[in-house]
Amino acid sequence: MTAHQLPTRMVAKPWGCERLPAPFAAPHGERIGEIWFEPPPELPQVLVKYLFTSEKLSVQVHPSDAQALAGEAGKEECWLVLDAEADARLAIGFTRAVAPEEIAAAARDGTIEDLLAWHPARAGDIFYLPAGTVHAIGAGLSLVEVQQNSDTTFRLYDYGRPRELHLDRALAVAEGAPYAAEHRGSVAARGQVLVEGPHFRLERIAGAPDAATREAWADALLALPLEGEVAALDGTARAAAGECLYAPALSACDFSGAGVTLLVRAAYTASARAISPVP
Repeated sequence: MTAHQLPTRMVAKPWGCERLPAPFAAPHGERIGEIWFEPPPELPQVLVKYLFTSEKLSVQVHPSDAQALAGEAGKEECWLVLDAEADARLAIGFTRAVAPEEIAAAARDGTIEDLLAWHPARAGDIFYLPAGTVHAIGAGLSLVEVQQNSDTTFRLYDYGRPRELHLDRALAVAEGAPYAAEHRGSVAARGQVLVEGPHFRLERIAGAPDAATREAWADALLALPLEGEVAALDGTARAAAGECLYAPALSACDFSGAGVTLLVRAAYTASARAISPVP
């Protein structure tokens, strides 16, 4: 199938923002937390989102494919920080090894935030979260999230918000350990290849891709322009900053108007499993 722009969804969240960075604009009176792009049937394995936070998100964890039950799907994800307030932080993993019973007690009395390791977040930082990593996104952040196409989420703590928690399921998959340093990096340190994981690959290019990159990206992909635009080579579709383009291969894309572009593809070809979202 030829290249085409993906439909965009704005999702209101209690921790979202009424004012969004350009080129986005929230509907009047709504707190938009997520802007995401409907995965195309040609590439159902990955989902790409923007996240905007004015408050902390819940403390949560996701299962792996092996841990997911029938009707669920595992979830690994990564975050690329686009912008961050001076004190913005991300909670990922624990400050020390923690037993399940200690995690459970802290989740019940609200002290789990004190057990988590809060990492400063700056524009250009990249974080990969394997399944089982307990985490929470802090306030004052704009992120791009790339993930397995799944919303299987188990919440341990939600600051008293009236949403369901899933303590038993969370404890069954949570890793009570510090976050591994090799899963954190930056655009400056990693260069073009930001993530090469078991489920997806994420690259960042400036301008047009070189010949080696075009050859390497010969299969279905998503192009997410952060600056400039990417178009179908035949002129039938295009995506500017804030939009997302599906293409059957990088060779089907025109980068003559490109600035900075994120490229995403699946790292496997197995059919996507059924997804069971958490309300």
